[in-house]
Amino acid sequence: MDQPVFEAINLLSELISTPSLSGEEKKTADLIEDFLQRKGINTSRIGHNIISHYTGANPDDPYILLCSHHDTVKPNAGYSRDPFSADQIDTKMYGLGSNDAGGALVSLIAAYCEIVRKKIKINLVLAAVAEEETSGPGGVISVLPELPGIDLAIVGEPTGMDIAVAEKGLVVIDAITQGKPGHAAHSNTINPILTAAQDIGRINQYKFDRISPYLGETKASVTVIRAGELHNQVPAECHFVIDVRVNELYTLQEVVDLLQMEVQSKLTPRSLRLNPSGINADHKMLKIAGDLGIHTFGSATLSDQALLPYPSIKMGPGDSLRSHTADEFIYVSEISEGINKYIQLIEAYSAK
Repeated sequence: MDQPVFEAINLLSELISTPSLSGEEKKTADLIEDFLQRKGINTSRIGHNIISHYTGANPDDPYILLCSHHDTVKPNAGYSRDPFSADQIDTKMYGLGSNDAGGALVSLIAAYCEIVRKKIKINLVLAAVAEEETSGPGGVISVLPELPGIDLAIVGEPTGMDIAVAEKGLVVIDAITQGKPGHAAHSNTINPILTAAQDIGRINQYKFDRISPYLGETKASVTVIRAGELHNQVPAECHFVIDVRVNELYTLQEVVDLLQMEVQSKLTPRSLRLNPSGINADHKMLKIAGDLGIHTFGSATLSDQALLPYPSIKMGPGDSLRSHTADEFIYVSEISEGINKYIQLIEAYSAK
């Protein structure tokens, strides 16, 4: 095991052993800050976010952002081992956050340190961020105003070191259908449940016609409905919730507007922040990925990529299917591969 891999594994073990639920990441931020400073790497801090800049090219040239998170979800009840034990058994490292996204984070940190050591002619910003799991205000959103011009973001998440060139956005919509309440025996009522049922049918049948080559169709699903309390009373309102997974060919507001034209219910989006994201088909990163034989795909899962206003890709060691599962783990070999592929990708980008 070479030195960068050895150091990355040790850092991952420390991170796993230090609880860092989303919003409570101070101690893991301290660990990352200390790791970088002991290697002579410059750092700055915004809350629980650790930032480092490397200017290896012209200072006026744009930067590549290397971004991953050090917060975790809560451990679920299915764990058969201590989620904070960081057990390394044979070829696996176990523990909460090992796969999502500790492996990607420490691999990006190790790759960044190697690029700095080798003095590669490229400009980089490393961001180890908080509150990714909750898309919280103290996470990457709080960092963006302090960053220089960014040409491309590489978001570290478990993708098997394939490159997600697009990621679906999410808009959750609250719908309210108004009725005329009254006794169920009378005919002078307007039942909002029936109106909502008609609207739900229209939403279910509606087809968004722009189909992405990577992300497929935009899909709307009604997932919650509630109305009424008494069997003999027509309610005044019916509430339902629409979950829409949006490809990169629509804006979130556009999706809300299109659905509103189909229904009588009033639609109100909870947030318009979690945007679809990715890079254009002619971006040089796709040419580099092809030259290196790296598979590209479209991702249905959300990450901090949704909050970044730059062209971006998602890439990292590990498997998304292991994320948030009991006895989460990552293979040590995946971290070694991650470090090497990140370095390879960044060096190829600098040469273009």
